[in-house]
Amino acid sequence: MDAFERLAPAAEAMARLLSPHAEVVLHDPKTGTIAAIWNPMSGRTIGDPSLLSELDGIRPASRDVYGPYPKSLADGRRLSSVSAVIRDDSGHAEAVFCVNVDRTAFDEAARFLAAFAAPTTEQPKVLFENDWTETLNDLVGGYVREHSTQVGNLSKHDRLVLVGQLDAAGIFTQRRSVPVVARALHISRSAVYQLLAESRKDTPDARTS
Repeated sequence: MDAFERLAPAAEAMARLLSPHAEVVLHDPKTGTIAAIWNPMSGRTIGDPSLLSELDGIRPASRDVYGPYPKSLADGRRLSSVSAVIRDDSGHAEAVFCVNVDRTAFDEAARFLAAFAAPTTEQPKVLFENDWTETLNDLVGGYVREHSTQVGNLSKHDRLVLVGQLDAAGIFTQRRSVPVVARALHISRSAVYQLLAESRKDTPDARTS
């Protein structure tokens, strides 16, 4: 069994995994031609010239893996390519294994995601100035981000601090605020009341709604 027969199952498996976004090619360095090809996006076929600079004077001491490096198709699509030299027991190149990935879908996805990362304007106060849940979410979200944790992992001390911050922001003056705070902090309503009472020990004039 020659190198191309040994490599063919792996090459076909990679082509199936990356289909339809990748072309997989096995080159014969002895003849300088394509020995096998899967998903031929480039339009090449078996027996066509390899036209790979990697095949020029491959020596036992030279590199075996090249890339990722850029390539292009005639229709303007950009590719990211890698090439690997497969050697026999004597160190001579038996085959060159190449994978050419069409970047089109990935570039479009990157542009799509980048649009969501675009700078946002300040929230319009005329629409949200009375939405106390926005303040609640900002305070809780800011706290967990600052402490690199999740709401479900907050300690009692963390929740006590947060309840104090929410109280100072006037959240508990809002009608039916306690159930909303309970959901936001992943605790019961009674736990919210207990934390609020503890937080207000030094402020006995504070009231809930």
